[in-house]
Amino acid sequence: MRIQLVRGEAVEEIDLVPSKIIGIGVNYRAHAVEMGKGLPEEPLMFLKPRSALLPTGGAIERPAGYERVDYEGELGVVIGTRAQRVSRARALEYVMGFTCVNDVTVRELQKRDGQWTRAKGFDTFCPIGPRIIAGLDPSSLKISTRVNGELRQDSSTADLIFDVPAILEFVTRHMTLEIGDVISTGTPSGVGNLAVGDRVEVEIEGIGVLSNTVIARP
Repeated sequence: MRIQLVRGEAVEEIDLVPSKIIGIGVNYRAHAVEMGKGLPEEPLMFLKPRSALLPTGGAIERPAGYERVDYEGELGVVIGTRAQRVSRARALEYVMGFTCVNDVTVRELQKRDGQWTRAKGFDTFCPIGPRIIAGLDPSSLKISTRVNGELRQDSSTADLIFDVPAILEFVTRHMTLEIGDVISTGTPSGVGNLAVGDRVEVEIEGIGVLSNTVIARP
């Protein structure tokens, strides 16, 4: 997927080809309450396939027959250096930059399957963009999601249960992160259904707006 990488005044277009997309579930305090879950003792990891990638401006394909196909606005971390067993103190040295992610989810399948691969793995279920920004401090970024202009999620990465350095330390204890891998760090409260014809926008301070329409899955 082609995407802009911004390093200060320098802007280039790169091919983002992650070997894996790692999601972190139930990682905002208010969202844990919203979903009726206790606070996790360690990060909850899942994987999304690379085939789910979608650029800003692309169309999310909503499969028929499901009551809830939810948006989940999230801060995405793009890896810039191969990372294995990194320390929290040095974790951000391995980051290429940060972006917006929409972790689209079929809620019924998530509950039915007990694991989340099918629910979150449909083609087009991982919009990313509009750009990757290097050098941001991810500790307290405003994050919001709008559907058809209506504010649905309004939070800050300061509400993360496990912050970005903690996530990187945890993930690399279990698996090696390659250049271009993406970690989606979890969503705030306010998740909800997307209908065909909707426009969903995820905005993160310092990054911009990831905007996608919703169409029926062919």
